[in-house]
Amino acid sequence: MKAVIHTKFGPPEVLKVKEIDKPIPKDNEVLIKIGATTVTKYDCWVRNFSLPIRLIALLFGVNYGIRKPKNPILGTEFAGKIEAIGKDVRNFKVGDKVFGCSGMSIGSCAEYICMDDKSVLGLKPENMSIEEASSVLYGGLTALYFLRAAKIKENQKVLIFGASGGVGVYAEQLAKYFGCEVTGVCSTSKTELVKSLGADHIIDYTKEDFTQNGEKYDIIFDTVGKCQFSKSLKSLNDKGKLLLATHKLPMYFRILWQNLTRKKKVISPLLKESKKDLLYLRELIEKGQLKSVVDKIYQPEEIVDAHRYVESGKKKGNVVIKFNDL
Repeated sequence: MKAVIHTKFGPPEVLKVKEIDKPIPKDNEVLIKIGATTVTKYDCWVRNFSLPIRLIALLFGVNYGIRKPKNPILGTEFAGKIEAIGKDVRNFKVGDKVFGCSGMSIGSCAEYICMDDKSVLGLKPENMSIEEASSVLYGGLTALYFLRAAKIKENQKVLIFGASGGVGVYAEQLAKYFGCEVTGVCSTSKTELVKSLGADHIIDYTKEDFTQNGEKYDIIFDTVGKCQFSKSLKSLNDKGKLLLATHKLPMYFRILWQNLTRKKKVISPLLKESKKDLLYLRELIEKGQLKSVVDKIYQPEEIVDAHRYVESGKKKGNVVIKFNDL
């Protein structure tokens, strides 16, 4: 099968398209022919073994390899069709169109992947294309997990920093679904997208610093790791919560001190993907309450360009890699 692999850590150029053996499902696994997957910031971090990944590996014992990648195939989310099932599989059948999340196990940037039938895997939303469905779970599950960790409630004021990114587009939609007043922060070229997703207010960070406008928020969700920590805390209401999707190692100690000594809390948990949350997102999608945003679609042979584009900071929503027509 065709797969995008990297045998060493480094820039996008370390990625190559190779022919490798097709996986064989175990008794409790399904073999999925992948229609599409995505390139996320997480993939870029794993590819070059950058600081966020080192922090995760250090604090939570995740093994990505030290001198070279332990799993050479990147990719955290996908959509495709089940081609074969193990003898103990009861939840799916051959021919089912599915979407799923491989998470920290990665491995979806290939023509095939095997998944445990009880893993974060479900039937694809009927009202989404394969490409759209492939780009839901990394951002959607992250956004849902963080907002729930903050105990989001109706009528709260929520600011999403990075509202046009892979996590931000879902955080914005979910916050609106939960009945909140949402402010989206993005660059000039992305304001129309953020507006179309339902933001009540939009701040162009190239023209305005949200920490200087005097507004107070119940939740500030930094989806990209670029907010100023102290200033963001000052923009929270009493007992407000700052959500950090990513941060550098020294920030861990500031977070710990803040949470031990102050009413305003900082939330930066390690994401725990679940099938229950996948099914919740699928229900919202099929009700028309949640949609994906696909910026560009690349072929596997264009993987270097796709990674460069994601790292450029110019993308809106998600970047998809298309493997098969299904």
